[in-house]
Amino acid sequence: MFVVVGLGNPGEEYAHTRHNTGFDVVDMIADQAGAHYWKTECGALTAQGTIGSEDVVFVKPQSFMNTSGGPVGLVCRTYNVAPDHLIVVHDDLDIEPGSIRVRFGGGHAGHNGLRSIIDKLGTREWYRVRVGMGHPEPHRSIVDYVLGHPRGEMADQCEKGREMACEAVPFLIAHGLNETQQRFN
Repeated sequence: MFVVVGLGNPGEEYAHTRHNTGFDVVDMIADQAGAHYWKTECGALTAQGTIGSEDVVFVKPQSFMNTSGGPVGLVCRTYNVAPDHLIVVHDDLDIEPGSIRVRFGGGHAGHNGLRSIIDKLGTREWYRVRVGMGHPEPHRSIVDYVLGHPRGEMADQCEKGREMACEAVPFLIAHGLNETQQRFN
C-alpha cells in the first residue's frame, strides 16, 4: 500500500493556486485510480483506489500547509504505511514551470509543508514529486506568488507540470525511483 499526499491549503480562496498544485495533482490521479469517494479522517480528505496492483490512499490534508505533517503522520499510522511508501506531491519554486523532479529523501528547502512532515514523521526518507512553479519577479512577494493563480503562458506551463506529475506518480509506484528519475527528471 502507498499513501499519496497532495499538499495545499483548504478553502475555495486557495483552489488552483500555485501552492495547491499538490491538491490538483492528487485529485487527477485519484480520479484515474477510481478513487471517487472522499471522506474526512485524520484531519484530511482521503480516498482509496488502486494503481496497478497496489492499493493507494490519496490524501489532501485539511490543516493549512504549514501544519500538514500532523494529518500525514496520522494517515500513515492509521493505514500502517511506512515512510518509504509515502509519496508527497508539492509545488517547488526552485524548479522551472512545466518541469518536475522526483526524489527520495532530502531536506525541506524552506517549504513549510515539507518541514512539518519531516517533523511529524521524524524522518526525511520518503518520496517527493516536486512540481515546478519558478520564482516570482524580484519585486513580487513570494507569498503573493505562491498563493496566486498562474496566467497565460505560465498557466500552460504549470498545467504541463501537473500532467507530468500525474504520469510520474503511477510510474514511480510501478517502476521504482531510478526508472522514474530517468524518465521524468
